[in-house]
Amino acid sequence: MAVQGPAFSVGAGRRPPSLGAVADQREGALTFVFNSDPERGAIFARRFAAALPDVAFAQGLESVAPESVRYLLTWSAPPHMERFHGLELLLSMGAGVDQFDLTALPPQAQVVRMLEPGVERMMQEYVAMGVLALHRGLPRYLAQARDGLWRARPQVAAAERRVFFFGLGRLAQAAAARLAPFGFRLAGWSRGPRAVEGVACRHGPAGLSAMLAETDILICLLPLTAQTRRILDASLFARLPAGAALLHAGRGAHLDQDALLAALDSGHLSAAMLDVTDPEPLPPEHRLWRHPGAIITPHVASVTQAETAADAVIENIKRWRAGLEPKGLVDRARGY
Repeated sequence: MAVQGPAFSVGAGRRPPSLGAVADQREGALTFVFNSDPERGAIFARRFAAALPDVAFAQGLESVAPESVRYLLTWSAPPHMERFHGLELLLSMGAGVDQFDLTALPPQAQVVRMLEPGVERMMQEYVAMGVLALHRGLPRYLAQARDGLWRARPQVAAAERRVFFFGLGRLAQAAAARLAPFGFRLAGWSRGPRAVEGVACRHGPAGLSAMLAETDILICLLPLTAQTRRILDASLFARLPAGAALLHAGRGAHLDQDALLAALDSGHLSAAMLDVTDPEPLPPEHRLWRHPGAIITPHVASVTQAETAADAVIENIKRWRAGLEPKGLVDRARGY
């Protein structure tokens, strides 16, 4: 299947070779390495055999000559990345790349995050579940149930609930589309200007301050960078209206957990639902586990699905070999 799109320049990296040029290199054992669990690897192997038969497929790095590796799919970078001087694409198993030290990767390798419909679908489901739980007061009802307490709490119509996406990337946009039919008032913030159908978009520091002041449920789906680490802190919570709630499905290091506990204890935040913590797993003795205003899930909001992920990776390799930009290409300077 032909892949349409403009050719691109990879800056400091070399331009991707044409399909014919890659085929000429095939005698040198052009290799894709799947560096993850064998069960998903078996699915990838079948997909690759059908779609890219001229690329050698390997599971794990143990039996592969480092100089033969052109494409590497992994969650974390293996040690001594300098060995892979022929690496062209380093493909993340997840939607983020904050687990990599981008400065320590081979300079010629292009870093690509996972963009596949299975990840998007699961994040849509999780965000819809979390927003509805916070909207209808589920954390407090669960706490009441543990005490055998039957007590109705005030309810607000969805059309009166202001839901704010902190970060407007692909996952946030997909989640916003899933929430739209409920009638929530949707807004979002990004570093630079964006336009998302059905979402009131703001950007920059002034836009963030204005948006926070008008938020009932804050959804964090930011990438983790030096600028966003611990961004969910006491100062930010103070700018939210009293009674606001937090749904956090970004990265654990975004959140100052002590500041969250203080905001929940004071009642300034009514509730929080967390899928990520720092550290992970959250220690059993941590007070967030037992706080009546908190619900914690063990980093399950969105998990890469093997079938759709394999197709996405194959498409990106085909794009790269055709001289096109891979979908999800990371700007190393920005960190996402």
